[in-house]
Amino acid sequence: MMGRRVFLTVVTGSILAAPLAVEAQQTGKMHHIGHVSLTSPEEMAPYLQAFEEGFRELGYLKGRDFIIESRSANGNPELVSAAAAELVRLDVDVILTNVNQGIVAARQATTTIPIVMVYGIDPVGAGFIKSLAHPGGNITGGTFEASPLIYGKMLEYLKQIKPKLTRVALLWNPAATAARAYLEATKDGARQLDLQVQSVEVRKLKDFDGGFAAISRRRAEAVMVVADPVTLLGRTQIAQSTARYAVPVVASRREFVEAGALLSYGPHPVERWRRAAFYVDKLLKGANAAELPVEQPSTFELVINLKVAKSLGLAIPQLLLLQTDQVIQ
Repeated sequence: MMGRRVFLTVVTGSILAAPLAVEAQQTGKMHHIGHVSLTSPEEMAPYLQAFEEGFRELGYLKGRDFIIESRSANGNPELVSAAAAELVRLDVDVILTNVNQGIVAARQATTTIPIVMVYGIDPVGAGFIKSLAHPGGNITGGTFEASPLIYGKMLEYLKQIKPKLTRVALLWNPAATAARAYLEATKDGARQLDLQVQSVEVRKLKDFDGGFAAISRRRAEAVMVVADPVTLLGRTQIAQSTARYAVPVVASRREFVEAGALLSYGPHPVERWRRAAFYVDKLLKGANAAELPVEQPSTFELVINLKVAKSLGLAIPQLLLLQTDQVIQ
């Protein structure tokens, strides 16, 4: 049993199916689960709720069997390390984090507390784990990427909405892990649809204005955004640029659509948080993080913002609406 030593960095994925039966927790021990996030507590609330629901299905009751110690960097990446270090000082059982910065901070803060990823992006390439099947070290959980091929799928959706589409800009951060794989996947998908891809690099929030100015000069007819911590932090700015330049934006995370993008297609974030409970449960019961395989996502969602579509003068095909998991009016 790892006692109070389980670091949680939840990731997306679908590994072994969790048992449906609820096991009652009868140890009488109060587990302390740490959570470190880059974004505000308000933004994280629905995801932590999803984790708690998943944990409850496994027999854990909040206040009786566990409490969550949550620390937020409130959008400042420089504060993530301090947040993780504080949780280690509190000697928590588990720490959840949903961004690569949180994983890095947790790993720097401890080599003994197991870490469970929620949105681990390219964990092998980033050096967090040795392989998906055998993570090694103290990090496990899930990855965010299902496959770079989802970018080709988003191009297909764009083409359905704008049949005469010819030029698409890809807004991406070259410093982000796996970003180049997404660039190449987008180019591959574009060739199949006879589309031209324009690469627009952004490394910091201050780069967005210049990036969208370049998109306008190149007369791109749509923008695809590679989700990473920088673009996620700037999603409102991206959405505002969408309105300013009258260009539809699509991305792999629903947060962009909620901020004002047209469409998102990617792993279901709420399900990823629910799945994190499976890892915490296993670790609390003595599983070795080094040998607990990392999952890739298995559930995906298509979200469309009809209000944005209307503002851009775009009609969403009925067939596409029937495939949509959520429509934002």
